[in-house]
Amino acid sequence: MDVLLRGYEWARNTVGEAGAAVYRLHRAGSAGLYLKVGYGAVAGDITDELVRLRWLADRVTLAGRTGVPEVRHFVASDHAAWLLIKELPGETARRSLQDSGADRFAIVDALATFLQQFHAVPIESCPFNSDHRLRVIQARERLAAGLVDSADFDRERAGWTAAQVWDEMIGSLPLTTDPVVTHGDFSLDNILMEGGEVVGIIDVARAGVADRYQDLAVLSNGLREFGDTLSERLFKRYGIAVPDQRKLRFHAALDEFF
Repeated sequence: MDVLLRGYEWARNTVGEAGAAVYRLHRAGSAGLYLKVGYGAVAGDITDELVRLRWLADRVTLAGRTGVPEVRHFVASDHAAWLLIKELPGETARRSLQDSGADRFAIVDALATFLQQFHAVPIESCPFNSDHRLRVIQARERLAAGLVDSADFDRERAGWTAAQVWDEMIGSLPLTTDPVVTHGDFSLDNILMEGGEVVGIIDVARAGVADRYQDLAVLSNGLREFGDTLSERLFKRYGIAVPDQRKLRFHAALDEFF
């Protein structure tokens, strides 16, 4: 890997690290790269991302090119993992929405269209399970280990303890499921846009078969930062006339644990 990184300038990226150390690498005349480094349990997350990137590479094609980062190199040991990926073009959906001249409804329409297409990938072809039962087990493990950052809770749960969020989440069970292939963390920071269209997705370590509201809840929650009308527009364009509020509450609470 040393040869691949020779001559690059490094800068730490602190947005959406989720436990991994993430570096953006730049070298004049060369494509930008990202290096993810993780130890212990985080190394497993990076390995999860590797295998999902390879699986998604042939299934997510946008603007005539793959819509997930190209894997350039991967190294793992018993306790650590390093993943080197090529930078995708575009800016995050969050930045697109923050642009003062942005047509926000058009951006939401593009997000909804992409999500419909992504959710149409046949679940029979997907080898990864990310359903809420597995995620609840993982959330309980993180809660017990003291890994939940209550200071980072969304506005609706600001000031809550992790135990209160757990009770809110469990109180929404049981759920009927509508499984699709999901991104798993479909936040505005993990969607790349260019020319008003989605051109890529990143941070796919949680991708797998789960209820469609796993993605819808995370995206809807992010859109509400820009006004409730954008969230309403999302469901209308996606094709859901009356959103399932129980599922939205459950998945929003579940997301706080990761």
